Amino acid sequence: MEESSRKLLIVEDDPGLRSQMRWCFDGYEVLLAEDREAALTEVRQHTPPIVLLDLGLPPDPANASEGLKALEQIRALVPEIKIIVVTGNDERKNALQAIAMGAYDFYQKPVDADVLQLIVDRAYNLYTLEQENRELLARQATTPLRGVIAASPEMLRICRNIEKIAPTNANVLLLGESGTGKELLTRALHELSPRAKGAFVAINCAAIPDALLESELFGHEKGAFTGAVKQNRGKIEYASGGTLMLDEVGDLPLSLQAKLLRFLQERVIERIGGREPIPVDVRIVCATHRDLSALIAEGQFREDLYYRISEITVRIPALREREGDVLLIARALLNTLGRTLGKTRLNFGLDTVQALETYQWPGNVRELENRLKRAVIMSESEQITARDLELEPEPEPESGEAAVNPFNLRQARDQAERRAIQQALQYTERNLSRTADLLGITRPTLYSLLNKYHLKA
Repeated sequence: MEESSRKLLIVEDDPGLRSQMRWCFDGYEVLLAEDREAALTEVRQHTPPIVLLDLGLPPDPANASEGLKALEQIRALVPEIKIIVVTGNDERKNALQAIAMGAYDFYQKPVDADVLQLIVDRAYNLYTLEQENRELLARQATTPLRGVIAASPEMLRICRNIEKIAPTNANVLLLGESGTGKELLTRALHELSPRAKGAFVAINCAAIPDALLESELFGHEKGAFTGAVKQNRGKIEYASGGTLMLDEVGDLPLSLQAKLLRFLQERVIERIGGREPIPVDVRIVCATHRDLSALIAEGQFREDLYYRISEITVRIPALREREGDVLLIARALLNTLGRTLGKTRLNFGLDTVQALETYQWPGNVRELENRLKRAVIMSESEQITARDLELEPEPEPESGEAAVNPFNLRQARDQAERRAIQQALQYTERNLSRTADLLGITRPTLYSLLNKYHLKA
């Protein structure tokens, strides 16, 4: 880890001891706090890897209640922080309670600078190893498809289907809302196919004017029309031997639909102004967010073309339908954006996790990435809040407004319990001990619930 991240927070109410301890730690940027509120402020702003926490804090320095409360709140903010509690000689019971609450270690006064430095160094080395492991896991693909991050059953099923489809030469139609990752899945399909060494070419049919789209797809000969000063190959030719993605195929003009259908049937093209048929070996993957069945009924899309491009249809769920994926994707994006923008200590608060999970994400992953990028750029601390993401709490239903009523209470309770466990697993990065603590249950109970809901630890 970088030298600048070697931060140590000392929480001590005695000004003399606080000043003495400040100079005990070579190679650390020492932060100071005299009470619980000041300590929480420092944690939110700096996220130090190590905290030295005196349990006897004001307004009740004679007891450990304030220190134990600070321990609980710091771990809730940043579970991976290593907290070393400092106690008096007669406070062994409080020290053991702090360990049970998640403290890394304890040290009894009077302070021996050399011993305390050794404990802090050991805690920091462990923190560094765990951080490197977290970053390594974050960089690894959660699914077999490169670039696709998912843990929800719905999306994992899509990934398995892509793996099955890839070795074939079938035409594929991807259906899903904007921002769900249709191009990402198409690239994964291409990379898993025998055509992986060939070109991958994508064209957005809705982004190119109708007058130019035919030339973009099929190419043209020199002099074919005004401005055609040289021969130009189209996207279909460029993709020969590889994969061509026709994004937003539902916006393809009817005149071009007929020409595309002929190509799919004959596997030859003619450039605009050309007379010679050109054979092309390319796999076609189409994608759209529009309802093609409705377009067919309205006469805006050819039914025969629909059946030709949809030999296999894959429906991609919206982000709001992918249970547990929002936080997983958000963490991966946060790590990537943090490295890109030089803010490697960023994390989410508990309010942010709740906001991410409850928001409906009409723009799907694309909206999530945009909001995160804006938040990372504008954030003045190392903790991304719901306000940074501009995610306001959902308004309460007005009096008399009908609420959504599930089919039965048991189903609602099971669904809520399963969702809470998934959120806790994502928040603790699947650390079972911390997950059990966060949920307020024992590890055996957690194992039982994981089996009940078929969740992987």
